[in-house]
Amino acid sequence: MRPSPPLLLFVLLHFALLSTIAAADGNGNGNGNGDLRGDAMALLALKAALGCRPGALRSWSEGNAGSVCAWTGVRCAAGRVVAVDIANMNVSSGAPVSARVTGLSALETISLAGNGIVGAVAASSLPALRHVNVSGNQLGGGLDGWDFASLPGLEVLDAYDNNFSAPLPLGVAALPRLRYLDLGGNYFTGEIPAAYGAMPAVEYLSLNGNNLQGRIPPELGNLTTLRELYLGYYNVFDGGIPPALGRLRSLTVLDVSNCGLTGRVPAELGALASIETLFLHTNQLSAPIPPELGNLTSLTALDLSNNALTGEVPRSLASLTSLKLLNLFLNRLHGPVPDFIAALPRLETVQLFMNNLTGRVPAGLGANAALRLVDLSSNRLTGVIPEALCASGDLHTVILMNNFLFGPIPGSFGSCTSLTRVRLGQNYLNGSIPAGLLYLPRLSLLELHNNLLSGAVPSNPSPSASSSQLAQLNLSNNLLAGPLPSTLANLTALQTLLASNNRIGGAVPPEVGELRRLVKLDLSGNELSGPIPGAVGQCGELTYLDLSRNNLSGAIPEAIAGVRVLNYLNLSRNALEDAIPTAIGAMSSLTAADFSYNDLSGQLPDTGQLGYMNATAFAGNPRLCGSVVSRPCNYTGGGGVAGAATTRLGGLKLVLALGLLACSVVFAVAAVLRARSFRVDVGAGRWRLTAFHKVDFGVAEVIECMKDGNVVGRGGAGVVYAGRTRSGGAIAVKRLQAQGGAGAQQGDDRGFRAEVRTLGSIRHRNIVRLLAFCTNREANVLVYEYMGGGSLGVVLHGKGGAFLAWERRYRIALEAARGLCYLHHDCTPMIVHRDVKSNNILLGDNLEARVADFGLAKFLRCGATSESMSAVAGSYGYIAPEYAYTLRVDEKSDVYSYGVVLLELITGRRPVGDFGEGVDIVQWAKRATAGRREAVPGIVDRRLVGGAPADEVAHLFFVSMLCVQDNSVERPTMREVVQMLAELPRHESSPSTSSSSSSSSAVEPPPPQAGEESSPDDGKEPPANCYKLFPDLLA
Repeated sequence: MRPSPPLLLFVLLHFALLSTIAAADGNGNGNGNGDLRGDAMALLALKAALGCRPGALRSWSEGNAGSVCAWTGVRCAAGRVVAVDIANMNVSSGAPVSARVTGLSALETISLAGNGIVGAVAASSLPALRHVNVSGNQLGGGLDGWDFASLPGLEVLDAYDNNFSAPLPLGVAALPRLRYLDLGGNYFTGEIPAAYGAMPAVEYLSLNGNNLQGRIPPELGNLTTLRELYLGYYNVFDGGIPPALGRLRSLTVLDVSNCGLTGRVPAELGALASIETLFLHTNQLSAPIPPELGNLTSLTALDLSNNALTGEVPRSLASLTSLKLLNLFLNRLHGPVPDFIAALPRLETVQLFMNNLTGRVPAGLGANAALRLVDLSSNRLTGVIPEALCASGDLHTVILMNNFLFGPIPGSFGSCTSLTRVRLGQNYLNGSIPAGLLYLPRLSLLELHNNLLSGAVPSNPSPSASSSQLAQLNLSNNLLAGPLPSTLANLTALQTLLASNNRIGGAVPPEVGELRRLVKLDLSGNELSGPIPGAVGQCGELTYLDLSRNNLSGAIPEAIAGVRVLNYLNLSRNALEDAIPTAIGAMSSLTAADFSYNDLSGQLPDTGQLGYMNATAFAGNPRLCGSVVSRPCNYTGGGGVAGAATTRLGGLKLVLALGLLACSVVFAVAAVLRARSFRVDVGAGRWRLTAFHKVDFGVAEVIECMKDGNVVGRGGAGVVYAGRTRSGGAIAVKRLQAQGGAGAQQGDDRGFRAEVRTLGSIRHRNIVRLLAFCTNREANVLVYEYMGGGSLGVVLHGKGGAFLAWERRYRIALEAARGLCYLHHDCTPMIVHRDVKSNNILLGDNLEARVADFGLAKFLRCGATSESMSAVAGSYGYIAPEYAYTLRVDEKSDVYSYGVVLLELITGRRPVGDFGEGVDIVQWAKRATAGRREAVPGIVDRRLVGGAPADEVAHLFFVSMLCVQDNSVERPTMREVVQMLAELPRHESSPSTSSSSSSSSAVEPPPPQAGEESSPDDGKEPPANCYKLFPDLLA
């Protein structure tokens, strides 16, 4: 029976619809390949594998599969998905993932960049794929999971800035169309495969910022299509630069900086006819610069800095007329600065500092090019500064310090409004300071110190001009005269004003109080007169004030006490009168002060900061009295320093009463001294006690302490006992080691007692107080205040180290530095500790640090103990390297030892014993970090609960590295150390901020970034190891 026509029509339409669906489905739903719905399913599988955070890629859903071409980041063509771009969409949840991109047969481009994806992502079976970007994530492992054979059309692979740590993938070398390969900024290990020299189409190859080793394969010279090659930064290659790289005739950029290369700069590089950028800096390249580099006429940037290159600058470089950047600094070049440098028409940056260049600065420098940065510092240049240096009006930085330049500063500098940094110190410049130079609108740093400049400090020729940006001004050690101009008040951004050792006269202008950001003011060694203006107290950020060696008169203004952060105050050698204000004595911030050689009067308090000062800080003021200066007051005062001012009026009865009181005081003092110096017959002879403070113990109590059951410590200096006073207070009694025979003892006895008396007069909150001294014919005993927290060494390297939090460690470092700073800079004569170590830093009950055992080591050198070396030069692991050949110890030896203590605080390790035979903590730390900020977290003490703020750890490590420099001259002073530690903005230690501290903790080092070449003055943040590369930054 034939079907009716309507039924037949229905059947035909049904089959037609099925055919249409089949055409749309392609191969059906079985494998998800070949159709739009299959593409949608593949993308959904990718989303699931990536573990996206909630809300990310919201449009990617199965219910919306029919609109896949409208999904976020998806692009279609000819009915297929051809591109997926979800870069920088923050899709990652942070959990590790394992994802594979596959099943998208028409896909040409995919970008997952900048999402912080953790784990592994791979790709396979994508025959149309041309571009892949997975940069800026946290992908780990290697690229072995990538099936590069199934990606035959791949042209671009960007995997920069991840955590890949395996050897470099070999599969990419077989990709026939690969043009762009960036594997930089990772942790790839091993050697560069020689097969990488066989990539037929590659134009861009970046392997920088990894952990690669071995030699650079000469096979890379076969990449004739290569235009850019980056191999430096964090890689450490053996040998030198392969001469075969000279065959890369299409190369425009070659960067093999900072990767340990040695040997010569190959002359073959002179054949790189297309090269525009050649960076070979921060290696160990030696020998002269090859003249063949003059053939590189397309070169715009040449950086050979921070190597060991010798010889003269080749005259053939005059052919580089396209050159914009020339960096040859930190080498061993000699000879003149070539005149052709002044003729290069496009030159913008020239840095030749720290060589041995001689002769004159080319006269025409700046006349033919728009110079922006010139740094010829630390050479042996003579002659005058070129007048045309700022002719273009683009110059922002000129650094010519530490040469032998003479003549005036060009007057054109006073109108060069583009200048931001000018450093001309340590020359022989004469004449006056150009008008307007101090007040240029963009100038932030001006150094003219250590010259022969004369005339007055110029006033502002345009007082109504826009505000200044000058932050640092150094005019010290010149011949400047006349008064300071009131227009200095226009320098509202000024933080440091140094004008010491000139002939500046007149009054200190009260306008200085308008410099509200001022941190350091040094006007010492001038001819200033009149009173100190009270307006100084308006400088609320001032930490350092030195007005010494002037002719200042009148009273010390009490307004100075309003500066709550002031820690250094020097008013010595003036003609100041009246009393020291009580409020200054109560300043808790003040750690060092000098009021000596004035005409001050009144009573000094026993309490407050002034009570901790050395008597030398008040010398030369015969009308000052009090226990600090060991001069009793012959009257009673009205409370405090100011209230103790001498009463000049009174009748005869008052005079008689005061006379009787003075007699009583004299008799009382004599009685006390006699009581403190009484003799007791015990043991080998009579003991004599000399007290330096008011004490409630005598010889009997000291001797009672010296029993074996009371021993709390032993060392090269002697045995330490814990004891009690009559009232039950705690004291520490140290019996010093015998000094040899009687003759030796008699020879040293006077000097030893004089030294002990000096040490007994020291009063500082971060130095252990010496309370008394006991002696007889056979022994010397020192009595100190007892420090209940024990020594830092015992706490740090024992079980207590786990409870010594970072906040406390940093405070200990700062407090110990302040104690040593006082010994070095505020004691006359200077006291060198000689045995700085963690065991000689004692902790109070609240863990406040105090320096102990200072100044006595030189008297113990005759001892025959196993630790006698510490008596001369310090303890093993803390001894500065120069002692081996100088056999001398000075304050820089203390600085070195202090740097070792800082490393102990950072790492929790002992100075020696944990690093192998002959290796100490300094050598180990330098090797472990290679001077890189990123590597510092790897050496931090793992016992620190919650970690430590990365910026503070890096800062403390940087200070420690400065302290342990091999050359003692390059080490900072302890005053500079205190300033560096105190100036760092600290993380809060309250519980509410503990999480933030943890988030910034240095637990795992971040992935290294590819190095960026920039000048130290280009406004960018400097690289982490730039402290040694750019000494300009240490200013």
